[in-house]
Amino acid sequence: MSERLVGTVSRGIRCPIFREGDDLSQMIPEAVLNAAAAEGFELRDRDVIAVTESVVARTQGNYCTVQDIAEDVKQKFGDSTVGVIFPILSRNRFSIVLRGIAMGCKKIVLMLSYPSDEVGNDLVTLDMIDEAGVNPYSDVLSLEEYRKLFGEYRHPFTGVDYVQFYEELIRECGAEVEIVFANQAKAILNYTKNVLACDIHTRKRTKRILKEAGAEIVYGMDDLMTAPVNGSGYNEDYGLLGSNKATEDKVKLFPHKSQGLVEGIQKAIFDKTGKRVEVMVYGDGAFKDPQGKIWELADPVVSPFFTEGLKGTPNELKLKYLADNDYKDLSGDELKQAISESIKKKDADLKGQMASEGTTPRQLTDLIGSLCDLTSGSGDKGTPVVLIQGYFDNYTND
Repeated sequence: MSERLVGTVSRGIRCPIFREGDDLSQMIPEAVLNAAAAEGFELRDRDVIAVTESVVARTQGNYCTVQDIAEDVKQKFGDSTVGVIFPILSRNRFSIVLRGIAMGCKKIVLMLSYPSDEVGNDLVTLDMIDEAGVNPYSDVLSLEEYRKLFGEYRHPFTGVDYVQFYEELIRECGAEVEIVFANQAKAILNYTKNVLACDIHTRKRTKRILKEAGAEIVYGMDDLMTAPVNGSGYNEDYGLLGSNKATEDKVKLFPHKSQGLVEGIQKAIFDKTGKRVEVMVYGDGAFKDPQGKIWELADPVVSPFFTEGLKGTPNELKLKYLADNDYKDLSGDELKQAISESIKKKDADLKGQMASEGTTPRQLTDLIGSLCDLTSGSGDKGTPVVLIQGYFDNYTND
């Protein structure tokens, strides 16, 4: 048997345009196996089949309207002035949600973090902050102060002045609006004791700080749309987190109750091929763009559902460390053999060992999900399913 010369391979699998009610547990295995037959490759044990969250939610019909959101907000906050704090700056992710929130409120105090939102979208630049002599850790700015210091700032990618955009959107929905800029959650309590925390990854801390500081009503976006409103979709775990714009008055929610789907795809592949693959649902990749400074992860998690074999983190040796240290006097086949033996004999848990230093200590689902997101993209590739082969191989595998 010849030596394998290729490691990890990631393939986008072209699929039909999925619609509500489609059976992904049958259609996805069929698409993967059709691709394998057409391209001349075979599935192996521990291959990974990954399905983008958007097609899972779409086939579930997991949508809600701005009217549904407004009703949920009214039910939770009544007629009180609501502090809406730390939202991300996004037409796709937040603007339609904000429309629903505004329709459910009489007045909103919108508190924006600065110089950027949670995922790195700038309201101003750090250089502008420095020049203005502002301390973003402590200073609370009114809209008038913000405009006096920084004027109009348009997002470099979208060309949108998000302060103006959100202000006009709230007014168009019939609510009064006051805008402030701060990075301390409790600053909102100078305006209202009733708060909707819209941050994603820091939401638990934000809600805790608010409650400890005397807030009366505190919810997060993960507390909205956790149950159906007028027969709408919902997400019992994440609420409105992970939602995307579907139309001008409707959002697609993050998929829910899909553990059976990933296990069903795994079983279907095993029944058809005898190979035990791993399966996951993935959303945003967990990586940061060095040019735009934007952290891609606007979903609450990279993968909400995955099979058992994708739990945990990598357990890998750093080959260049072994080559430069343990086996610095070896070369050629002798070096290859020595490194191969080290891999075969490595500990089940390499945490803290120098030979693993520099390997990526992230969850497997975050690493693989990032690879999938980069492979499938978010545009017109038409590959909402990604097949990854060789991810769990190492230098010793033939």
